[in-house]
Amino acid sequence: MSILRIESTQRTPEVIFDFANNVFHLRGESYPEDVKEFYGQPIGRLEGHLEGLTNAEIRFTFEFVYFNSSTAKILMNLFDMLEETAARGNTVLVVWAYEKDDDNMEELGEEFGEELSRATFSMLAV
Repeated sequence: MSILRIESTQRTPEVIFDFANNVFHLRGESYPEDVKEFYGQPIGRLEGHLEGLTNAEIRFTFEFVYFNSSTAKILMNLFDMLEETAARGNTVLVVWAYEKDDDNMEELGEEFGEELSRATFSMLAV
């Protein structure tokens, strides 16, 4: 129960949600055939977990190589959820990791980061 792990596939990212330590990671490519089916259960569990937190430290790392527009909508919702979690007095660190030569992922990260005002946002070139 404390760790949700979904292995990556050609079309879906690796998901590691460590609920006990409030450390969450999405890594890889994301263009599933049914984005709601893939992300529904993990995000549902995450939302339920975050709603119950107070004065907690949360770290969420996004490390995508590619994602489609349907995934972008999911990511926007995740960023909103993390921002709301920070607004309730939690310390939220969002890390956007990208390959140092990937200008597109860097720009997308910058755009997502602009949406956050209460959560701390960090870019990480790897």
